[in-house]
Amino acid sequence: MERKVIIIGSGPAGLTSAIYTARANLEPLVFEGLQPGGQLTITTDVENFPGFPEGVTGPELMDLLRKQAQKFGAETHFANVEKVDISQKPFKVWAGGEEYKTQSVIIATGASARLLGMESESKLMGFGVSACATCDGFFYKDKKVLVVGGGDTALEEAVYLTRFASSVSIVHRRDELRGSKIMQDRVMKHPKIDVLWNSVIDEFVGESKGVGLTGVKLKNTKSGEISTVECDGVFIAIGHKPNSDLFTNQIKLDDMGYVKTQPDSSKTSVEGVFASGDIQDTVYKQAVTAAGSGCMAALDAERYLESLES
Repeated sequence: MERKVIIIGSGPAGLTSAIYTARANLEPLVFEGLQPGGQLTITTDVENFPGFPEGVTGPELMDLLRKQAQKFGAETHFANVEKVDISQKPFKVWAGGEEYKTQSVIIATGASARLLGMESESKLMGFGVSACATCDGFFYKDKKVLVVGGGDTALEEAVYLTRFASSVSIVHRRDELRGSKIMQDRVMKHPKIDVLWNSVIDEFVGESKGVGLTGVKLKNTKSGEISTVECDGVFIAIGHKPNSDLFTNQIKLDDMGYVKTQPDSSKTSVEGVFASGDIQDTVYKQAVTAAGSGCMAALDAERYLESLES
């Protein structure tokens, strides 16, 4: 059976696309991937999504979005897409060992925060370890936090966190920052920020049940010396990697690997293929903006499918 629309990804962008396309009777098929719900599933508390004055957990919010999409007729599969062929129509998508044909595709595969890749980091993710200052900074009022990185992302997050934290220490593996001159000046002049030079995190200390993160063990990159630093939170700010490997050499990507969309549109370089959320958003990376672009992709797909019939 040839589908009208297949949505790849199940974060706020993918599931919002599913809600809109389902309400338009397009019977969307959603492949949720290896991390159903996307990055929000590793966020414990979400306080900035409209409509939840008391806050909501990331997994709970994504579960509600999934149920809403299913209510209107979206079909969701806990399957990972292994391969796509968008070189000819109908498009082909392979997932869970099966081949599916579709008239249109909405790419909502998101981007993954680059992490340090340590076991103690994954254990404490959401319990004192975060990859998004604008998502979680509010929870660190009058607390001591660390930011890992040395580029503009890390410097911007450090400055942002000074609104809440009592002190912010940047952990940087080298003896000079990589960020822009204006951000470096801002950081170096800020009374709440200091830099821990030539340092890398060797281990995150704490327990996910109960106390959460209590500190880190830092390793000096020159002397190899290990020291313990007490803190309440650590923000990993070493960039994001767009999940676009499926589409390499099939669609226009930018230098960083993000899917390129046309201005004021979710249209990609391939007619009938649309992109929404963090896979094409290099600027905002928020749940609410991802949901908004998911709506755009659904409306664009609906208009495209209507044009095929006329």
